[in-house]
Amino acid sequence: MGDGVQYFEGVEKLLEIWFGTATSADGGADLRKIPRNKLENLLKIVRCEIISFCRNDRVDAYVLSESSMFVSKRRFILKTCGTTTPLLCLEPLLVLAEQYAGFTDVEDLFYSRKNYKRPELQVSPHQHFDEEVALLDTLFPDGAAYCLGAINKDCWYLYTLNPFPEKAVKPISGSEPDQTLEILMTDLDPDIMAIFSKEECLNAEEATKKSGIDKLIPNMVIDDFLFEPCGYSMNGISKNTTVEISSGYYMTIHITPESDFSYVSFETNVPASSYWEIIVKVLDTFLPGKFVVTIFSNQTSQAKGSSKELQYLGKIRDWTRRDIQLCQFKNYDLTYAFYSKFPS
Repeated sequence: MGDGVQYFEGVEKLLEIWFGTATSADGGADLRKIPRNKLENLLKIVRCEIISFCRNDRVDAYVLSESSMFVSKRRFILKTCGTTTPLLCLEPLLVLAEQYAGFTDVEDLFYSRKNYKRPELQVSPHQHFDEEVALLDTLFPDGAAYCLGAINKDCWYLYTLNPFPEKAVKPISGSEPDQTLEILMTDLDPDIMAIFSKEECLNAEEATKKSGIDKLIPNMVIDDFLFEPCGYSMNGISKNTTVEISSGYYMTIHITPESDFSYVSFETNVPASSYWEIIVKVLDTFLPGKFVVTIFSNQTSQAKGSSKELQYLGKIRDWTRRDIQLCQFKNYDLTYAFYSKFPS
């Protein structure tokens, strides 16, 4: 990799915020009221831009030059890779959420990422987790930082609001079911990674079908993009929504295919009492050498039992579990596990 000029950090920084309001007059509050040009200005701070967009009646989904953004009624998700700076947009985002969407409080917040392969290439405040935590602490005095996994090997960092803040915050729609499955894969199969290049595929649709990504989760509208000369991003949003699905179901995949630093992330909030089928489909699609899997679920989620499922999965096909940790936060249970084909 020489001086690092050709290196690209696939590992994403994932920011998820749930907004609420301290008043009862909250029926019209909606993050989707924030104007597009305001979101574009916000992303300039992050050092990325919008390249594609799709929506349903529950969620607006943006493919970015570096990963994805999802905006629903009261949930904001920003997932960015490379040398982006998502935490720098937090303060202006909070202002926009109040000014245009009518939200006065942050009900819950999650900032997470896997450890980088080349942290020295990152831009402040993202070189070190301690630096990221220090910035977050200035905005959220009730925040807490965690590291799951072996800090000298593969690990995963998390910052969240825990325990409850003293000030009561009224959620708009009560405790709605919520869950997130994330699979972060490294050491990918080179033949599969070759699909995600302009040498192998003419466009994103061809790469999506050739790899089998379109079959991972049914009933998704897929918005995909194939970068030049290589690299791939996609968002999928549910075709069928109901009034009960207040935040919308999505999936998102991002691929850095270069052999020296291959990386694939998969994420979805589709509920399931067992995530076994989805996890196996994802692993069979990309064949990583190792991967981190995290499952978040709240008390009303169908996936609550699935979060504990990994305790009993010492092996998944050719992958052996090397590490597992379980955490309970104020609104969510979390399971973290690390698997690899060979000792790592």
